[in-house]
Amino acid sequence: MKILITGTSEGIGKAIALKFLEKGHNVIGIDKEQATIENELYTHIKKSICDKDLPEIEGVEVLINNAGVQESGNDIDVNLKGTISITEKYGIQDKIKSIIFIASASARTGAEFPEYVASKGGMVSYMKNVALRIAQYGATSNSISAGGVTTKLNEHIINDPILWQQVLDETLLNKWASAEEIAEFAYFIAVVNKSMTGEDIFIDNGEALKSNFIW
Repeated sequence: MKILITGTSEGIGKAIALKFLEKGHNVIGIDKEQATIENELYTHIKKSICDKDLPEIEGVEVLINNAGVQESGNDIDVNLKGTISITEKYGIQDKIKSIIFIASASARTGAEFPEYVASKGGMVSYMKNVALRIAQYGATSNSISAGGVTTKLNEHIINDPILWQQVLDETLLNKWASAEEIAEFAYFIAVVNKSMTGEDIFIDNGEALKSNFIW
């Protein structure tokens, strides 16, 4: 299948791209940074998802909206408006089979930076709107809201023993997810799944659930 993924230079986006390449799919990556994947099935487009001159790409079957920023001053413009622009251009068409939005656990809990939370919450709402519109093609639209993930973006926490222990103590399973685990979820939702649509998949190692019962 023809897979289009945004934000493939590192982290979750790169892990998802590698997963689809491993399965033999043709992957197109859009990222403002240079390519970090070398594979004959991979095509890299060096663009921001906010650019107005995005190229024409026909027949996208799976679209994964992963590119985003955090506490940048432009979180809503990039994470929400940029994602909407990409989806409207490449996803709302009759060849589409699945659209996935990489949101955040903070879209439910509200426990991060204000504009980031708003951008990801808006993304989840928009995902449901997309589900309504692409159902006519037999296609699904879902989002993944992950809590902590062990990526380069979070190295300042992972490499600080005190902060790292604090965040692990906030989870039931005493761990964070890996980018590769999120990629497995994305592959399942996009390819194996045929019936779930309009849903937000919450993956936070039990952080939101954790509570101390006082009797």
